[in-house]
Amino acid sequence: MYLVKTPQFIQNLFPNFTWRIPTQDKELFLTFDDGPIPEVTPWVLDQLRAFQAKATFFCVGDNIRKHQEVFQQVKAEGHSVGNHTYNHLNGWASDNIPYFHNVRHAANLTDSDLFRPPYGRLKPKQAQFLQRHYRIVMWDVLSGDFDPNISDEQCLNNVLNNASDGSIIVFHDSLKAKDKLEYVLPRVLKHFSEKGYTFQSLREHSLAIQGTNLRTA
Repeated sequence: MYLVKTPQFIQNLFPNFTWRIPTQDKELFLTFDDGPIPEVTPWVLDQLRAFQAKATFFCVGDNIRKHQEVFQQVKAEGHSVGNHTYNHLNGWASDNIPYFHNVRHAANLTDSDLFRPPYGRLKPKQAQFLQRHYRIVMWDVLSGDFDPNISDEQCLNNVLNNASDGSIIVFHDSLKAKDKLEYVLPRVLKHFSEKGYTFQSLREHSLAIQGTNLRTA
């Protein structure tokens, strides 16, 4: 089970995490987890380029190791990158010290202080430690592109019906999500572009952390 729209009370429980970007502009923040992989990520880049959209890719370190050319393409096209651990670890199922080493290993490859925990799962002590070293980015809208039990149309509606100014939206550039992503992403880009929205990367906008706007690197 998962929540498509992160309730405000959950966001309030973890104010040190970034859930959405405070803005009065018509901006959305697309994010892609689990890549980079050659079967999906270059296609995503093509779609983004067609709409002059920027995004943020939370990369699995081992995928960076295996697909360095794809990773370099993401950066060369002006997108932000973040850390999604080296082996896509579930924080709830991981001992703290090995988890921290895994995160650091991926951080060395991404050269980024943006971090998103796989499944959004962190133990309290993990969160306490990591937020001293990284900007922990969660989300406002979860597309559900990874879910085989929903239709392409439902996945699309998850985004269209829940995204608003400043939303951080999660997609996955993964084989599991590929079919839904190919249906949903072009339609999301077209729909919101026609409504006057732009798509920004997290590095193009100040991140609100602990109530303070931090300058982008």
